[in-house]
Amino acid sequence: MSHRNARTTVHGRLLIVARHHSGMPQAHIASAMGISRKCVAHWIARYDTEGEAGLHDRTSRPHTTPTRTCAQTEQRVLALRVATRQGQDWIGAELGLAPRTVGRILRRHQVPYLRELDRLTGQVIRASKTTAVRYEREHPGELVHMDVKKLGRVPDGGGWRAHGRGSASITRDRSTRVGFDYVHSVVDDHSRLAYSEIHADEKGVTCAGFLARAAVYFADHGIPRIERVMTDNAWAYRKSLRAIVAGLGAKQVFIRPHCPWQNGKVERFNRTLATEWAYRQIFTTNDERAAALAPWIEHYNTHRRHSALGGHPPVSRLLPTS
Repeated sequence: MSHRNARTTVHGRLLIVARHHSGMPQAHIASAMGISRKCVAHWIARYDTEGEAGLHDRTSRPHTTPTRTCAQTEQRVLALRVATRQGQDWIGAELGLAPRTVGRILRRHQVPYLRELDRLTGQVIRASKTTAVRYEREHPGELVHMDVKKLGRVPDGGGWRAHGRGSASITRDRSTRVGFDYVHSVVDDHSRLAYSEIHADEKGVTCAGFLARAAVYFADHGIPRIERVMTDNAWAYRKSLRAIVAGLGAKQVFIRPHCPWQNGKVERFNRTLATEWAYRQIFTTNDERAAALAPWIEHYNTHRRHSALGGHPPVSRLLPTS
């Protein structure tokens, strides 16, 4: 099979045959085209045997596989899986097969993983990540992803990350509530430009106000219009964002239930936000951590290298605003 680094394509192979028929020596053909003499001889022989059809790509799979598990054994594996709903290790021991062989049989017949099934009925109850299709919108603002990350607040003096798990910070009076911060974030699908704010809750009014300010931030950074807003199915998103989304001239779309990877860009941003901002260094007060968010967002958008953008920051995909 040809690939992106292959020396020859069908057209190149036809050129080999044409030059050979014109009387050009095979060694000269190989030298001119930067390929081996063996390659030239291979395609000439294929053409002599099969004609032009022999120059087309075809699978390298062998015509026969003598060591492949027989069909009767495969059916026994499938029947035992349906009857017992056990994994490849158990089935392999029962039938005298290697667990990896059982696993390949199950994958070949597209049998769902056990983690996707109801163990009582065998019905598929969970969506598979293998059905997700990676995508990227064509221009900034075409789609933005919105989500909330819940973080425990930092107690005064620092928590266990500063003093260790055996310190007084985690053996304090439990009647003293520390509470949580709710980090609201929006990420542009095309450029990965991000905007975040910390709030005391994730209620609908809070989410709506945050989205309005995020739209202003995006406009100031070269994304004048948001066309679609993708969220999960939280009640606050379903009921309270309609007016602000309509005011932006956008459309709100929801992910499928129990499929958070469909909102994966902001989910991945949440993980980056936790590891590189919230837990990257020790904070002794919650206000200290909160004050560090805006500088980190600025760094993320303007300097941090993003692997999906070829090692460039999000602003590299935006037009200058001044």
